[in-house]
Amino acid sequence: MSDSNSAYNTPETVRVSGTGPSGRPQAFEYVAAAVLDEHGTVLRWTGPAKELTGFTAEEVCGRPVQELVADLPDEQHGAAEMPASGRVRLWQRSGGTVEVTFRTSAVEGYAEFLVLAAPARHVVDQEQGAAFLRALSSQDRVMIALHDTDLATMQTNATPGTPDGRRVQPGTRLRDVLCAEDAETLEAVLRQVLETGAPVIRRTQHVSWRQDPARRRALSLSAFRLEDPRGRPAGVAALYIETLDELDTRRHLHLSREVAERVGGSLDVVRTARDLADLLAPGLGDLVAVDLAHSVFGGEEPAKQLGGGDMRNAALAPITVAWPAGIKQGGLVPPLPDHPFLRRIRQGETVVFDLDEYTTMIDDPQLLEYLLPRDAHSVMVAPLHARGLTLGAISLWRCGRSDRFTEDEVELMTLLASRGALAIDNARRYTREHRAAVALQQRLLPPATTDTPAAETAGVYLPAGDGAEIRGDWYDAIALPSLRLALVAGDVIGHGIPATATMGRLRTAIQTLADLELEPDEMLTRLADLVQRLVAEAPPDDHDVVGATCLYAVYDPVTRRCTIASAGHPPPVLLRPDGTAEAVRISPGPPLALSGMPYETTTIELAPGSVLALCTDGLIERSDRDIDQGLRYLVDALAASCRPDRALHETGRALLANLRNQPRRDDATLLLARTRAVPAKSTAHWQIPADLAAVSKAREWTARQLTAWGLEDLVFATELIVSELVTNAIRYGRPPAELRLIRHDILVCEVTDSSSTQPRLRRAHTTDEGGRGLFLVAQLGARWGCRHDQNGKTIWSEQLIQCPH
Repeated sequence: MSDSNSAYNTPETVRVSGTGPSGRPQAFEYVAAAVLDEHGTVLRWTGPAKELTGFTAEEVCGRPVQELVADLPDEQHGAAEMPASGRVRLWQRSGGTVEVTFRTSAVEGYAEFLVLAAPARHVVDQEQGAAFLRALSSQDRVMIALHDTDLATMQTNATPGTPDGRRVQPGTRLRDVLCAEDAETLEAVLRQVLETGAPVIRRTQHVSWRQDPARRRALSLSAFRLEDPRGRPAGVAALYIETLDELDTRRHLHLSREVAERVGGSLDVVRTARDLADLLAPGLGDLVAVDLAHSVFGGEEPAKQLGGGDMRNAALAPITVAWPAGIKQGGLVPPLPDHPFLRRIRQGETVVFDLDEYTTMIDDPQLLEYLLPRDAHSVMVAPLHARGLTLGAISLWRCGRSDRFTEDEVELMTLLASRGALAIDNARRYTREHRAAVALQQRLLPPATTDTPAAETAGVYLPAGDGAEIRGDWYDAIALPSLRLALVAGDVIGHGIPATATMGRLRTAIQTLADLELEPDEMLTRLADLVQRLVAEAPPDDHDVVGATCLYAVYDPVTRRCTIASAGHPPPVLLRPDGTAEAVRISPGPPLALSGMPYETTTIELAPGSVLALCTDGLIERSDRDIDQGLRYLVDALAASCRPDRALHETGRALLANLRNQPRRDDATLLLARTRAVPAKSTAHWQIPADLAAVSKAREWTARQLTAWGLEDLVFATELIVSELVTNAIRYGRPPAELRLIRHDILVCEVTDSSSTQPRLRRAHTTDEGGRGLFLVAQLGARWGCRHDQNGKTIWSEQLIQCPH
C-alpha cells in the first residue's frame, strides 16, 4: 500500500485553506523574486519582493543588492560570483530585518541572474512538511491521496490490492479501485468536504478493493479541502489509515457475541454442533468441521483419550461445498498416525498447521488426498474440552487467498471452542437425562395395544422435544370384572424424573383402586386424596409443582354405556360408526391437587365400533391455538383418518405425525378405544324373589341356561356358586335382587341386591354352622369380587370357559 520512494519528494506550491487573525484566508508561503545583473545590481523587482521588504521597485532597481543585506559577510563584499544559495538577513523599509533563504539561477542567454527568496521560517516549515509527508507515505496501512475538483486522483501512495504493488496512477477514480457501492459512499463524503470546506476527521469507512471484493477493510478517513492562492477550491487531500486491529477486534467481539447468543439454544447435540459450525464459517474459517466422540451423540461420557476411529462428524459448514471424500456429514473420522501435534491437541491446546506441517503429520499421500480440502493452505484444530471431558474437536480450514491464522485468532478459537464445548456438553447431559426419563416413562406405561371383550385399544406416547423435559403424561387401559374396561389419560404437573416418578405412583394407585371397582367420580376423589398426601411429603419449595389432571372412564360392553369423570382434563372425542365425530360434553372437576371437591360423572351410550379418543393437552394445545381449537382439530383429524379397516395404532401414529415436525414443549399421549358389545343372546337375567325357596329355582334356571349355551361342564360348579350368592342376597341383602349370567371367553355370574353391606371372606371353624359360602365361591371360580353403585352392590364370580364360543 506504500512505497519508500514517496510521491511527495517535489511538492508543488499550493495554498492550504486556513484563516488569519482577520478571518480571511491566509497564505502559508511567500516567494519573492528579483533579477540581478552580473555585478549584483538589481534590474527588476517583483510584487512579492515588495511585500517581503517594503521597498518599491523605484527604490531598489539600479542599486547593488548588497545594500539590502543586513549581515553580508566580509568575504562577500566585492565577490565576483553570485552564490548559488544561502541564508541572509534583508533590511526592511520599517528598519527591521527579515531572515530569508535564497537560491540563484543564471538566466540562459543573458548576463543576468534570477534570485528567489522566501522567509526562512516558511522554508523550514515546508521542508519539515515534505519530510513528514515522505515519512507518512512510507508507512504501511497509511494511504495519502490528493484529489482534484472532479475527485480524480492527482497523487497518491496507495497500492490497493494490485498484484505487482504499483501505486494508483494519476487520473484514477475511486470506482476504479473500490467496489462500486463503497466508491459511491466515499465520493459522497469527499464531495461534501470539497463543497463545504468542513473537514472530516477519523471517520470509519468499510470498503473492499475491486481486486479482493470478498474481504472487507476498515479505513479511518480524514479529509481537508485544498485551495488555490485566491482561496478557491482546488481539490481534496485525504488520509486513509487502515485500522486492521480495530476491525479484527470488532469482528471477533461480534463473533463471540453470536456464539454466546446462538450456540446452546438447542439441547440437541447435533443441532448445537451445527449452530457452532455455521457461525465459525465464514466467521473465522472458510471450511469448518465439528467432530464428536461416538458416545456423545447418545448422551454418554466420551473415553478419557480420543483418537482416530473414536469420533464421527457432527456438522460441516458450509455444507454445499465440495468436501474431500474423507470428510462427510455424519461420517467416521479415520485413525491418524501418532504425532506431537496430535498429542498437543489431546492435551487441550489449539494447534495451527500449515500445508507442509499437515502433510508431514498425515504421512500418507492417499490419506492426505482423502482428508485435505481443495486449495487449503492452513488448518486450525481446537479441542472441545468441557468439565474435564474431551468431547471432540473443531477443524477450521483456510483456502485460496485467505490470510493465515493469527495468534489473536488462535486465542479467540480457544475461547469459542470452550464455549461451544460447554453448550455441546449441556446438550449431551440433557440427552442422557432425557433418554433415561423417556425410558422410565415408557417402562411405566402399559402395552401399546390391548384386546379385550370390551374394546381394542392403542396408545401412542410422544415425549417433549426441543430441549423440553418430559412432563409425566400417561394413559392406561385396565380390564375390569364383568368384561368391563377402564380407560385412563392423565397429565402430571412438573417435568423430568420427578414427574415420571409421580406418574408411576398415580398409575399404580389407579391400578389398585380399579380392583375395588369404584365409580369414576369416587376414583378421582380417592386419587385427589393421594395427591394431597404426595404434596405433604414433597419439599416445601415443590408444593406448587405436585399435581395432575386425569380422565377416568368405565365402559360396560353389556349395557354399552360409558361413564366418564374428569379432574381438570380435556374431554374425550367420540367417533361414531357412521363417521360423525364430536367432543364429549362433560363437567370437569378440579385437578387432582385439590381435594375435598366433588366430581361429576357423564354417561353416554356407545354403539359397537365407536372409537373413543382420550388425549393429553400436549396433543391439542399449541402456541398458535387454544384447547378448544385443538379439540376441533382432533375431531376433524379423527374423522378423516380413523376407518374401520385401519388398525388403531396406525391411526394413532398418523394423528401424532404432524407433531413430530413441530416444536414440542409438552408430552403428547393418545389412547384410542374401538368399542365392542356383548350380544344379547350371551346374557341372561332372572329376578330373585325374597324367599329362600327361590334358591332351588335359581339353580334350575342356571342349569337350563348353561345347557342352552352348551356349557354343561360348568353346570355343577355354577349351581353351587349361584346357590351361595342367591342365599346371601336373600338372607343378608335387600330386595330387589337379580341374577345375571354373561357368556364370553369367561362365564360371569352376578347377583345384585339393594344392600351396601360389604361381604367378607373368612375361614369358618369346625363347629360353625355358616360362613363357608364365599369360601366355596372363591374355590370354584377363577376370581370373585364385589362392587358398589348408588343402588346397592353386585357380587360376581368368573369361571374360565375351556372352549370359548
